[in-house]
Amino acid sequence: MAEDKDCSEGPKVDCQDASVITSTKLQPLSEEQHALLKKQESRGLVSEFKRLKLEQEAAKNWDKFYKRNETRFYKDRHWTTREFKELVGCVQDGKQKVLFEIGCGVGNFFYPLIEDGLDWYVHACDFSQRAIDFVKSHQLYDDSRVHAFVHDITSKSLSEQVPDGSVDIVSLIFVLSAINPDKLCSVVKNISQCVRDGGMVIIRDYGRYDVAQLRFGAGHKLSENFYVRQDGTRAYYFTTDELTSLFTEAGFDVTSCEYVSRRTVNKKEGVDVSRTFVQGKFRRRASAVGFRFRAWQHSAKARPMLASSSAPFPIKKFTRAFSLVSALTDAMRSDIC
Repeated sequence: MAEDKDCSEGPKVDCQDASVITSTKLQPLSEEQHALLKKQESRGLVSEFKRLKLEQEAAKNWDKFYKRNETRFYKDRHWTTREFKELVGCVQDGKQKVLFEIGCGVGNFFYPLIEDGLDWYVHACDFSQRAIDFVKSHQLYDDSRVHAFVHDITSKSLSEQVPDGSVDIVSLIFVLSAINPDKLCSVVKNISQCVRDGGMVIIRDYGRYDVAQLRFGAGHKLSENFYVRQDGTRAYYFTTDELTSLFTEAGFDVTSCEYVSRRTVNKKEGVDVSRTFVQGKFRRRASAVGFRFRAWQHSAKARPMLASSSAPFPIKKFTRAFSLVSALTDAMRSDIC
């Protein structure tokens, strides 16, 4: 993952931020940057055979990544409470709130929160078994307040591990970019099931035309703005419009969504680059409860109840009405999904 070395998301190097700029607009490309993107096309896209193989072995490649790097690669993310003030409020009405970190890696996001004395109950998942093993071997791991588990959010419902509507904040820190963009719509809908009405999803990820994207050479491009690194892990580079569409379609309102341009300098390591990230906060609408009912309707618990001739009439009546509304809603839904 040499493409991603920097201060905000990369190895433990002593970098300093020279400047940080936030914007709702993507910065225009220079002629040199246009030339770099054009050069990436010189060998065409990665073959379909290799694309399918990378998709099938995505978890395996991340497991190999953690085997090589263990807990050494990423720095602890002590910046998160500065960027996401909502993380400071971990108790509401005397009740412990619930944080769900998806794509937790070795715990660089939530362990610093615990170290700072923030009393969240934490669900944490990753589809690398090795990463979860490192999470559980951490000195601060306590299964009375941390539930860590292996899970592939692209193919398995989160309801298997996390109760629907139970999570106050979901964090996706450099996670969605590792997923095939064709699966992002279903992934976000999967995530929406576990978020309570009024709950929030917080995101930071790679932005379109980030220096890491421009540095890819020919032979690494999988599809538009989607690339494979040397180690087999993948990265997609987002626009704010794409993130906004994904989450509004899944029943969220946009609290904020912007580009973060961060210039970082490390003279010792020869690092002097301008990074482009996307950062967003999305709050679940109360009207999105239909998504949750649909999940219940098809659950193992609901199916025998609804199939039974003795099922309570109000349940059957409501189910039929909801199915009609759902059909109309789906018909009007954007083609993005």
